[in-house]
Amino acid sequence: MNSRYFRRCLGAATMLAAVPAAAEHNPPSTDPDAVLTDTIIVTARRAEAISADGIAPPQQIALPADAAAIAARVPGGDLFGNGALSGQLSYRGLAGERVLGRINGQRFATGGPNAMDPPLHYAPAILVDRIEVARGVAPVSSGPALAGAVNAELVQAQFSDSESLAPQLRAAAQYRSVDDSYALGGMAGLANENWRLGVIAAREEGHDYAFPGGTAVGTAFERNLYGFHAGFRTSPGELFVEYRRSETDPTGNPPFALDIVYFDTDFVQGGFRGEIADDVTLNVRIGHVAVRHLMDNQTIRQPAAPAMMARATFADADTTTAEASVRFGGDGRYLKIGGDVELTEKFVTITNPFNPVFFIESQPDARSDRYGGFVQWRGGLGAVQFEAGARIDDTRQSVGAPRLGAAVPMGPRALAAAFIAANRKDADTTLDVVLRGWAPLGAFTPRITLARKERVPSVLERFGWLPTEASFGLADGNIYVGNPALKPETAWIAEAGFDYDGDRLTIRPTLFYRRVDDFIQGVPFDATVGVIDSTVEMVANMNGDPTPLRFANTDAELYGADLDFSIRPLARVELLGTASLVRGQRRDMSDDLYRVPPVNLRLSAVWAKEKLSLGAELFAAAAQDRVSVSNGEQPSESFATLGLFARYALGEGLAVEVGVENLLDESYAPHLAGRSRVGASDVSVGERLPGAGRGGWVRVTARF
Repeated sequence: MNSRYFRRCLGAATMLAAVPAAAEHNPPSTDPDAVLTDTIIVTARRAEAISADGIAPPQQIALPADAAAIAARVPGGDLFGNGALSGQLSYRGLAGERVLGRINGQRFATGGPNAMDPPLHYAPAILVDRIEVARGVAPVSSGPALAGAVNAELVQAQFSDSESLAPQLRAAAQYRSVDDSYALGGMAGLANENWRLGVIAAREEGHDYAFPGGTAVGTAFERNLYGFHAGFRTSPGELFVEYRRSETDPTGNPPFALDIVYFDTDFVQGGFRGEIADDVTLNVRIGHVAVRHLMDNQTIRQPAAPAMMARATFADADTTTAEASVRFGGDGRYLKIGGDVELTEKFVTITNPFNPVFFIESQPDARSDRYGGFVQWRGGLGAVQFEAGARIDDTRQSVGAPRLGAAVPMGPRALAAAFIAANRKDADTTLDVVLRGWAPLGAFTPRITLARKERVPSVLERFGWLPTEASFGLADGNIYVGNPALKPETAWIAEAGFDYDGDRLTIRPTLFYRRVDDFIQGVPFDATVGVIDSTVEMVANMNGDPTPLRFANTDAELYGADLDFSIRPLARVELLGTASLVRGQRRDMSDDLYRVPPVNLRLSAVWAKEKLSLGAELFAAAAQDRVSVSNGEQPSESFATLGLFARYALGEGLAVEVGVENLLDESYAPHLAGRSRVGASDVSVGERLPGAGRGGWVRVTARF
């Protein structure tokens, strides 16, 4: 991308913003946790105060099916693009299981062995009410997480102030031309001051998307979600229950060897939250998530694999969770004590649909049971406020003995025999400590965070005995194998920044540093790279990769800065934006970390008057040439895209939004995009998936 193009995009955005009028500005939050959390409002601005500052509500864009693309709008965020419904949030250079993901506060294990269903897969953007991202470091009460934590809240019926039951409605419909997709979703409910009852449903379907130069074949998607929720408010608090069913039908995943045939997933949870005595608050939650999954290279892969190489992988994942906490004190000053349990069981079987005696149990009865407890204190000394917490977790992992079909060759049989004879159990105890401090000084709030965070290796990283491409979504074409000797990752974290919220300017910059000991990354399987002198390398070579990687403990550091800002130069104009910079390096050798996002800038300009608002959004990313040589990572080029949008309120609670994305039809490929494995596509095999081309979109939203 040349500088002339960049100036042209920026100029167009600025000219549109220069039209005199008034953009709505989110008022400072009244919630005492606002300084700790980023909140992205998706469907509409909430009438009540939200628990954080609002960040560029994406009325500016066509809502993507993948909610991870919306979470990536947070300062420090970026997107691992692995398919229409399989993206992962990269937060300050860390992604995957290092970022805690939840839906409606419920945590769970993904079903796909290669994370085709990361947590936000189960949050259709058309139904998301808000996305909360813990700023920098997740509090210990959220559970263990090496980086931040993201929680997507779906729309639900809310209690009213009336004794009479009254209807509530939230609905949205969208069409997007670049992939000929549509999304329909909404919530219908009844509520009064004691009861709330609601049902939700969504339907999404899209075709292969267009980009400058052709069509990205194998990117179609299809998903349904439906469920119900209910709450009963007693004098001290609320009893609640909810159930959802998510059904993902054939959906393309070009960066993976296989595509989604289905994900059939059931969510159920219930509990109590409320004040049981003066300044004593109790929270109890229990839940279960059951994932049933099939992926193959036959249903939608073009061309389909020949019969000898045909694969269909079945994967189940069940997660049972329970948590409870008691808080003594109010919102601003309290002591909270709690505990939680997370019991996970996975089973993965690789088959050949044309050969019934070919099957491999790659993850048989893989279990990971975690038991944790925490204490968290909130208080102050003069103008300075503190939050300090510590948690301890005991994690026990085990894997069963794999079975193999008669048609499986000798290489995998030898590896299975060695794995069965080896130790298939392990246990870790981890300790997290977080200390935050901030001082509200009128419009200016300086803040600092110090933390120690740990992450236990996943069962796949530790006990992945069969060389496969499963890597929790890295989608880099490499074959990986596990390492039973892995130790937990330990991150030492320091952050400093400030929040300023004035009449015409709001800005929140942060500097951060993470030193990660025993960072888990793929390294060459042995010292003789390219020489096939082991069974692992022989099996990997049979699958097309003579240089497999094994998960290993290394040392790393990540540092950088990010910010978001809002400028209100005129009564009806608002400029909003985010900027992010992160650098990741290995400390055990001279190399950069793998798949670290480039410097990027997002700038939106909005002009608003009564019922009408107009605007533009520019997104620019620098070239990324600080790449991992040891992992064969390729650099990427800079780019910038420009979009236009408009919104018109037809009446109270009813609006039409339209826009154009990638107005100048820029050809680009994001650095974190996966590489295509689809042969019959206009994207060459091995190339990064390109960004979508120019297209229009229209959305109708209703709230009554």
